[in-house]
Amino acid sequence: MQRIPITPRRNWQHTVESQGLTFHTLENGKPYWDESAAYQFTAAEIDTLEAAGNTLQQMCLAAAQHIIDERRYAELDIPAQAVEAIEWAWNNEPPALYGRFDLSWAGAQSGHAPKLLEYNADTPTSLLEAAVIQWNWLEESAPSLSTNPKPDQFNSIHEKLIAKWKDIDPYLSKPIYFAALDNPEDQLTTTYLRDTAQQAGLDTLQMFMNEIGWNDEQQLFLDPDEQPMFSIFKLYPWEAMLQEEFAPHAIDTYPSTRWIEPIWKMLLSNKGILPILWQLYPNHELLLESHFTDEAGTAPTTVTNYVRKPLMSREGANITLVRDNASIASTPGPYNGRQIVQALAPDAVFDHRHTVLGLWMIDQDCCGLGVRESFNPITDNLSSFVPHFFL
Repeated sequence: MQRIPITPRRNWQHTVESQGLTFHTLENGKPYWDESAAYQFTAAEIDTLEAAGNTLQQMCLAAAQHIIDERRYAELDIPAQAVEAIEWAWNNEPPALYGRFDLSWAGAQSGHAPKLLEYNADTPTSLLEAAVIQWNWLEESAPSLSTNPKPDQFNSIHEKLIAKWKDIDPYLSKPIYFAALDNPEDQLTTTYLRDTAQQAGLDTLQMFMNEIGWNDEQQLFLDPDEQPMFSIFKLYPWEAMLQEEFAPHAIDTYPSTRWIEPIWKMLLSNKGILPILWQLYPNHELLLESHFTDEAGTAPTTVTNYVRKPLMSREGANITLVRDNASIASTPGPYNGRQIVQALAPDAVFDHRHTVLGLWMIDQDCCGLGVRESFNPITDNLSSFVPHFFL
């Protein structure tokens, strides 16, 4: 694994915009999509990452079953009113689509296995960049890389998404609604996922989350044209949905409405899955030691170098890094409540940039990789996306 300087394509901004990536540059002028470099992997390293993703998926599913069997919902701050819907969804297996593991790894030369940081199982973004933008970059840039053999990319995300939509088509009423908040990143991801569904031949409509209505008399969710909604992809986290006014209706009508992702994904997108995985698979090579904090937010004495995270934080918010029991970095944010601590991963730093590897899961298969990097050790929504290839 290496970080290789690359000459960006001429007029690359126009190119990625034409492919749908409109927020390629941040407000401070720094590129979000950064093709001035690329990460080069060996084929063996890609095999290692693919195997890690598939293994972690099975471990997480086993952990979810454990939470349900042992009724450990309160440890994850799962509201009691959601439990019945979670168990119904788990047992009846309504359609689920995708997720993204975030891992830390510096490659085979590090002498370490990849380490799980967290699982974005409910509302992962940076999907278009991973599935389409970096693939098109490789096709156009491969001749200039001057590598032998011809460079390839760990990326069958687009094809797997289309295949998955075809697979779950019989279980969905039409049209399928695609709903998200009114911000560029969420709209981009939702529009791309809608496009893959349309390529699979499914009838779709798109709207904002706040346009979803409720009819008390019919006991149905309605679209802006007052048509009933039975199949809804929502790029909106379940823990936020359960705080909304319509949350009781979403729970009461859950068996008759196909929400994607299903509500059981709350168990995996919650940071509390990390200490539970450590309990179930102690010292597993893919895991970092993780524990729930006590009521005072104190870490156990077994870890002195760690990251502290709220159970339901997102995009690097409310994170604290601790080394030798002293805070070395922290981020603000709106997330409160119970926390976990997770041992710091071995360094994965290239050219002074901290690197996080996103492994994409479609269905139950690991099928793609996206690389994010930042000068800050805490990855957030301003961290750059850098393309990759392997030989």
